[in-house]
Amino acid sequence: MKEIVAVLYNIRSLYNVGSIFRTADGAGVKKIYLCGITPTPLDRFDKLIPQFAKVALGAEKNIEWVKLKSTISAIKDLKKQDFEIIAIEQTKKSIPYFKYKTKAKKIALVLGNEIKGLAPGVLKQTDKILEIPMSGKKESLNVTIAFGVVIYRLLYY
Repeated sequence: MKEIVAVLYNIRSLYNVGSIFRTADGAGVKKIYLCGITPTPLDRFDKLIPQFAKVALGAEKNIEWVKLKSTISAIKDLKKQDFEIIAIEQTKKSIPYFKYKTKAKKIALVLGNEIKGLAPGVLKQTDKILEIPMSGKKESLNVTIAFGVVIYRLLYY
């Protein structure tokens, strides 16, 4: 089985973070890195935040998580641990997620801000950039949906 971690870069919504925790728990993610402005499950008094709890349904108890200021530092550390770094983003260099196959046993999946996505400096640190092709009028999916689509593809193909 592959070891997968998630790196969340400047995700603003507690609902999105909570949903990613729940999906990550279902997929067997080992650890979540909460970087930049990404909120943690707990408030400053170490109490579970209600908006997070509403969608995470206890997933924060099953997954190790850490709060970090720098996404790039997190990625560099994961590279030293032999993780393949995969971003979900629409760029000129991205390929459709379903065309990508990896033999890597350790994968770090990097997700970006709901509006601005991933910064160019973060993207430069990645090994591969995957995108979900869109056929409708909307240009992208919600970050939590995109995470679910790609994480399960990486796990089983």
